This record gives sequence, C-alpha cells and structure tokens, in this order.
Amino acid sequence: MSFYHELSMCQREVARLQQLEITEARIRQAIDSGSYHPEDYWVLLSPKADDYLEMMAWKARELTLQHFGKTVQLFTPLYLSNYCINRCVYCGYNAGHRITRRKLTFSEVEQEGRVIAATGLKHILILTGESPKHSPVDYIKRCVTILRPYFSSISMEVYPLSVEDYRELIEAGIDGVTLFQEVYDETVYGQLHLAGPKRDFRFRLEAPERVGKAGGRTIGIGALLGLHNWRVEAFLTGMHANFLQQNFPWAEVSVSLPRLCPEVGGFQPISPVSERQLVQILLALRIFLPRVGITISTRERQGFREHLIGLGVTKMSAGVSTAVGGHAVYSEDDPGQFQIADRRSVAEIYRVISELGYKPIFKDWHDVG
Repeated sequence: MSFYHELSMCQREVARLQQLEITEARIRQAIDSGSYHPEDYWVLLSPKADDYLEMMAWKARELTLQHFGKTVQLFTPLYLSNYCINRCVYCGYNAGHRITRRKLTFSEVEQEGRVIAATGLKHILILTGESPKHSPVDYIKRCVTILRPYFSSISMEVYPLSVEDYRELIEAGIDGVTLFQEVYDETVYGQLHLAGPKRDFRFRLEAPERVGKAGGRTIGIGALLGLHNWRVEAFLTGMHANFLQQNFPWAEVSVSLPRLCPEVGGFQPISPVSERQLVQILLALRIFLPRVGITISTRERQGFREHLIGLGVTKMSAGVSTAVGGHAVYSEDDPGQFQIADRRSVAEIYRVISELGYKPIFKDWHDVG
C-alpha cells in the first residue's frame, strides 16, 4: 500500500482525533510514555499542549542527544535553474511571474561548486525549477558528475521522477532527495496549484517512495507551513515520515519545517504559523519520531534558529542564496525563490553552533565502495 492510500485513513483519524478530550494527564502521558503512537503526536500538537512546551523541550532534547548526539549537519543549496512550467500561487518561480529566468552552464556549475567547497561544506543540495525541458535528467546528471569531486554528499530537490530516473541519478552520485508535498489536503492542493504537472497530487505524494525503491540513502519531505491548518498538516507530515521509516528502514528520513515566506507574487499565508507554534511542531515531531532528521532553513531569523539548536534540529543550511548562481556567478539582484532571514556565512554559523556547545558537521559519512 502506498502512502496515497494510507493518507485517506490518516485523514479519517484526524476527524476522530479532533473530537478527543485532551487533559493535563493525557499530555503528560504523551510526553513520558516512550512508546509513541499517532494519538500521542496529535495530543502534543493540540492547543492545550502549548502550556507544556518546556516539558516537551526537555524530552525532545533528551531524545535528540540519544539518537544524534550534540551534532548539527551543515549544508547549502545550489540553484541550477529557475525555469518552471507550474503555476503555484505561493511560489516565486510561478510560470506566470515576470522574473529573470536563468540556467547555469556546466562551467558555471563548477564555478559555484568550487566557491561553495572553499567554505568547507561537504554537503550540498542542488535545486531546479520544475521544467523537465530546461532541466532534464541528463542535465542534472551532468551537474552531479561535475560537483562530485567537490562534495561527499549531493542531494537534490527537483520535480518528481520515476524510479528509473531516480536510480540513474543515484548511480551518478545523488545520495538524497528532498521533495515537499507542500500541502497534504488534496482539495486545497488543487486550489493552490493552478496549472502544470505539479497538479498531479498523487504522483508527487508517492515520489519519496520511488526514491526509496531506487535505493536513495536519504529521503526528505515536508509541508509548506501556512498553506492549510498547520496542526493537521504537521500531523500528516509526521504520518508520512513514519510510513517512510517503516517501509524503507535503510534510508535516513528527514523532515523540513519551512514556513511560507514572502515571494515576488505577494501571496499571503492562509494559516499563519507563529514561532511558538513552529517550536511546538518541532518538539512534537521529535518526541513522536526520535530518529527522524529535522531541518530548519534560513527562512527563520538568526536568534530563533539558534534557539532551536538542541531542541531537535539536526540539519541547518548556511551561507545560503536562493538565486540561480547566487554563490559566485550572478549578483544578488535576483530576489531568488523566496526571501531568507538568516544570511550569515558558513563560518559565522559554524562559530555560533560551536559556542552553544554543539559540533557543526561538514561530513558525516564516508563511501568506502
């Protein structure tokens, strides 16, 4: 059974859980039980659990130390292209927006990789807009081949692919794939994705499973918080991560927690998420899934990101540009896919993490094959 079929059962479960009476005793039980169940996760996401964030934080910190130690993996995105054929109402790459469209040449890809590698980073995330015509698999594959000498780990965030295409890119050197579902409510999804292949809700939802079947080492997912009821979306994201962990036990499953940011189209959040609510999601997710990786991006402000270190975060981006070729090739006049709040360099973020008593990780594995 794919998660597409399980999702309908999860949504029926949400309808039941919304009627659940949540007491102080039930919240404490959800924090302390040690055998975490979906109902516990819902309890920890509830409005009443907001009063127990400190207790949740102690538990989340304990579980993070147990499974990850005092480490934070650092990476940065490299945008290869911003051509896109979708019309997603919340995205700066919307095909209807009049922005400068760019695609890096292979020599520019190497130039970007060389500059990023000089910061010490060994993990990189390559991204494209969703346009198979402008960023076909062969183009992505060639970019991976160019970047491999510079990085020990290359992940990608591109349009959904087939098992065969994922396998081809994994063999070329991709070891991780991130793909946000954006929103798990299929009706809302259709209202937000007006045109383009991204309208195919099921094909996107099942893409992480195709990554697993292709042998991907890491699988990253996430909802774009602000597009729909955040408690429901956080719950369904957790159910999705749990499904992937159970069905692909050899893969590292990670969840990103991005909040909707301003972009050139001016789209406003439908269901705004405060910093405190984001903390609640983070803590509840860590307690529910102690082994899942959790990423916080530079969408969040500096001080807030630092506060989250130790509460469950295991991955952070650093030295970020969301513009195509923004590290070395083009100037920062390009607004990028969305606005970022933390523009600190890799060295600056490395220093902050170290001062907090954690170890920033540039490279966390070695391929001996």
